[in-house]
Amino acid sequence: METRELRYFVALAEELHFGRAAARLGIAQPPLSRAIHQLERRLGVRLLDRDRRGAALTDAGRVLLREARSALDAVEAAVHRTRRAGDPDRPLVLVTKAGASHELLRALLDEVSDPVEVLLCEVGEQAHRLRDGQADVAIMHRPYDDLAGFETQDLRTEGQVAIVPAAHPLAERESVTLAEVSDVPGLPIARWPRLDGTYPDGPGPEVRTQSQLAQLVALGLTLLVIPASSRAWQWPEHVAVPVVDAPDVTTLLAWPPGAPVGPLVEAARRRDLVADGSA
Repeated sequence: METRELRYFVALAEELHFGRAAARLGIAQPPLSRAIHQLERRLGVRLLDRDRRGAALTDAGRVLLREARSALDAVEAAVHRTRRAGDPDRPLVLVTKAGASHELLRALLDEVSDPVEVLLCEVGEQAHRLRDGQADVAIMHRPYDDLAGFETQDLRTEGQVAIVPAAHPLAERESVTLAEVSDVPGLPIARWPRLDGTYPDGPGPEVRTQSQLAQLVALGLTLLVIPASSRAWQWPEHVAVPVVDAPDVTTLLAWPPGAPVGPLVEAARRRDLVADGSA
């Protein structure tokens, strides 16, 4: 299979409409249809069920979508890494969720002597940036982030807090429980996307960016539960309340096997940022 065919298929599988997929790819619809038919013939399976309203993925199509995304990520990563390897003066690229683990990141950067470029992203984007080669190492959180295939180094384990509107009665509490924040009349908990991009069921708003979430909390429309160190982006209109029974979250460094992250891990150890017993 050619990468062009995989890109065509991914666009169609995500749009589930030949016209929209063709427009997204910048091509006419007939070449897209021919490419998909050719791909199905080569594989010997039907990838999509088609009707006048659009298309739907078959079981085989869903498998190819997952594998095609991984393959295209690998190709893009190879390009990025090869170009960076050709530059001996390139800095180590560290990706982290904006506002997360700010104090820990500051301590790491203060300690490491080699140049480090910080790439800020939204929630859940670190794994993709590592896999497509845009970054060498990431600050991530277990159990929330996708760590499949990465080497890791635990840094610290911490509790979680509820970020609530400052004007809400919960803001006056010294602590809350998960049950108390999971069913607050008029203040539903925000819903983040799962690792597969889908959202859990619930009445709360679907959010993807921290700026979107920050404003919704300030307006009194939602609350959320996050690791305590991720509250660096907290607005004056927010209050952080410890959630006493929330599961602990481990902040860690993650990187693809073979990435040149030794100086950063050594800096963490020198600064005593590495959790006891981590590997």
